[in-house]
Amino acid sequence: MAFQLQQLTAEYLPAVVELDRICFGGLWTIEGYRRELDSPNSDICILIHSPEGKSPFVVGVGCMWAIVDEAHITVLGVSPEYRGQGWGFLLLWALLKLAYERKLHRSTLEVAPSNEAALSLYHKFGFREVGRRRGYYQKTGEDGLILWRGGLQNPVFEKELNSWEKEVSDRVFKKDLICDTFQQSN
Repeated sequence: MAFQLQQLTAEYLPAVVELDRICFGGLWTIEGYRRELDSPNSDICILIHSPEGKSPFVVGVGCMWAIVDEAHITVLGVSPEYRGQGWGFLLLWALLKLAYERKLHRSTLEVAPSNEAALSLYHKFGFREVGRRRGYYQKTGEDGLILWRGGLQNPVFEKELNSWEKEVSDRVFKKDLICDTFQQSN
């Protein structure tokens, strides 16, 4: 059972839209993901599962916008049956690595206060709450916590990236992850 981390390609757009529907209730359309795919300021990572004898399918997606010197993480989702296995950790690490390679200085995102698993993950990566958007999530009326992580170009952050890479390796690479094709396309 191989997993592959790669940049989104057009062939996987329908699968990513379906995963978006499952994870986020249909946050973005195929046209929205196509715009992200075509944007030089956007990176979209996907995690593909290729079970032996079956067609590959997308089990995770993460998107980041590069805005001036900031990485805005807009999407991070893993299919429900694959949660709790380290795949969200892998996707967040990949997005932050891309932010570092783009020479961005800080990262931000919004998360629902009730999403304890996501909050725990973000805190592991050094994100801290800096504000709240009242009623941010329209479907539930729940607030959005604004989280920030600075110092992406600090030498300490590079060491953290390497440490997280080792943790990713220890946790998920043992699950037959193929990661050598993961390269920044922009």
